[in-house]
This record gives sequence, structure tokens and C-alpha cells, in this order.
Amino acid sequence: MSNARPADERWIRRALELARRGEALAHPNPMVGAVLVRGGRVVGEGFHTWEGIKHAEILAIERAGRKARGSTLYLNLEPCCHSGRTGPCTDAILAAGIRRVVASMADPNPLVSGKGFRKLRRAGVEVTVGMGEAEARRLNEAFALWIRRRRPLVTLKTAATLDGQISFALPSRRPRERWISSQASRHYVQRLRHGADAILTGIDTVLADNPLLTDRSGLPRARPLLRVVMDSRLRLPLRSQLVRTAADDLLVFTLRSPDCPAARRLAKRGVRVARVRARGERPDPAAVLAELGRLGILSLLVEAGPRLNGALLARGLADKVLLFYSPRILGRPTVPLALAAAGARQPLATLTLGELQRFGPDFAVEGYLRDVYRDH
Repeated sequence: MSNARPADERWIRRALELARRGEALAHPNPMVGAVLVRGGRVVGEGFHTWEGIKHAEILAIERAGRKARGSTLYLNLEPCCHSGRTGPCTDAILAAGIRRVVASMADPNPLVSGKGFRKLRRAGVEVTVGMGEAEARRLNEAFALWIRRRRPLVTLKTAATLDGQISFALPSRRPRERWISSQASRHYVQRLRHGADAILTGIDTVLADNPLLTDRSGLPRARPLLRVVMDSRLRLPLRSQLVRTAADDLLVFTLRSPDCPAARRLAKRGVRVARVRARGERPDPAAVLAELGRLGILSLLVEAGPRLNGALLARGLADKVLLFYSPRILGRPTVPLALAAAGARQPLATLTLGELQRFGPDFAVEGYLRDVYRDH
């Protein structure tokens, strides 16, 4: 960033702020914000949504009009140089007479990465890359993984006491009395659900907690949160909250035939049933992720028990972990730890720690199991 200027950081932060407004609205495209600045003042800005079709750069250019000529364009992501639903943004940038482009990062798609920058430079536009890169990479990490490997970014989210016990270990049969985390933590989890394309759980969690698994953030989203259940033998109760609220947003992966009586009963209630290959006596998690990737699911939030969490960790299929700790000690280890895998004889994973956050009396530890921008 040898050609960076003092005001660049301010406007890149504004571009990132705009990009975040596309959360749950830009899918399956990345979140992008654009700011056009001329003479130290904003002359145009915008952010991308799938429904709006136009890319952030185009919106900013249209709003700037003639003032775009000679301006600087700030973006969190490299402008596209290929045609899709819209024409190349690089062509629009050149036609508008923009003299400088400041972008946080290159396009994570290896087939197009860097080509937009090269096209602009060859046309005489000054290009600066790298400011705000860490935040920009985090913002579109799910898109980056999906565009490279066609599978969703998998985040394991769970809550535990300080001695590692989860709600299954609590004696009450009432779900609210089995909550471990605080109201502040649960509120944040709704934001996590809002940012996800799908949420995955196992049948054990459904039978124990009867959850809804809905996005109750109150924020707009382009399409419903897909609720996904791993259920080998189709034990999902017809009276469960999941089935009673199903509206083509509930998908069950099973080992049983979609034509069996249990599957037909679920289908009549709006539940989608998909048969996948087995791994042992349960659906193969790798096959489930492959199918979700085929369906265009970029980000998957896992809210499950130790068995499913452990299976994903043991297979190396989890990308992130978010563990909420409550300042409680149960003192009675009646179930496996929150992220344990049965029969594991060696450490399953080493985390690269990210943020440590406080939510009321709780604290949350976030860690990465891999760099999603690298091919593995």
C-alpha cells in the first residue's frame, strides 16, 4: 500500500460499513460496499443486494452522476471484470472517469482474482489494494470458501458451563430452565443465525430441546433460513416445533428411503427429506455438506450436541468454533463435553483464536480451524 493516503482508511471503513448492510441480502454474491469521494466529500455510495441486482460500484456511480469523474472509488472487494447478471464493473468505472480505486482485497475466486485490478491499471487508473483487508476477508469468508470448494463455511456454536457441560446434562425437562447461556448471549446467537444461510442440528437435540431454529433477529433477509436436521431413522416427531412450522424451509437428511411411510408423512407437512450415504450408522457429514453446497448454501451454523459436533471435528469438516461459556459449574459430568468426540484418542483440532467477547455474565471464545482463503 505504498500509494495509500491519509483519508483512505476513513473511506474504506465506510465501504465496509455499507457492505455489512448486505448481510443476508446479497446471497449468493459477496457483500460489497462502495464509496465515491471527490474533493474530500462523498458524491455517491451504495451496497449490493441480490434483489437489487446492481453491484455496489454501479449504484455509487449512478448516484454520483457527473461528479464521478476524477473521483476515488473505495471498495471492500475487487471490482468484477466479467459479465453475469450485470456487465463488468470495471467497464463502468472506466466509463465514469474514476481516476483511483482503493480496495481491501482481491476477488477470492481464483479464476478471476486480480484480473479486475489489472484491467484498471492497464487503462491508467491508480489502484491501491490491502487497506482493511483483515475485516474484508472476514466479512466474505463464507463466499470465499464456497466459490473455491462449493461447500458451506461450517461454524460450530455451542454453550457450556465452565466444566464443559451442555444443556443435555441439566435436570429440568423445560427448555428455558435448561438454558446455559445468558439472554445477552442468546440475543447475539440470533444475529449469528441471521448471517447464516442454514442451521444444522441432530435428532438428539431436537428430541431433547424441541427447538424452533428460526432467525428471530427481526432483520430482513433475502430468503428464509434453511433448517437442517440429521436424522438417520426419521424419528423427527410430527408434533415438534420444527415440523409444525415447516414451510419448505426444513430439510432432513436420513438413511431411509424418501418413499418410506415416515418420509411421506413428513413430506405432507412441508418437510423436505433427502437420503444420503451412510458413515457407520449415521448420515455421512461430508455428503450432507456437499449437498448443501450444491443447494447454494454458503454458511452453515451448527447448533447440535456433542455427537454431531465431535463427528464434524473428527472428519475435519468444521471451519470455525464459537463457544459460549457460562460462569456456572455443574460438577456432574453426565454427558460428553460440548465438543467431544466419542473414542477420540488424540487432540481433534488446534484453534487459531479470533475474538474473545463478553455477553452479560458469559464470555465467548471464537477460533478458526483453517484459513478458508487457502485451498486444502
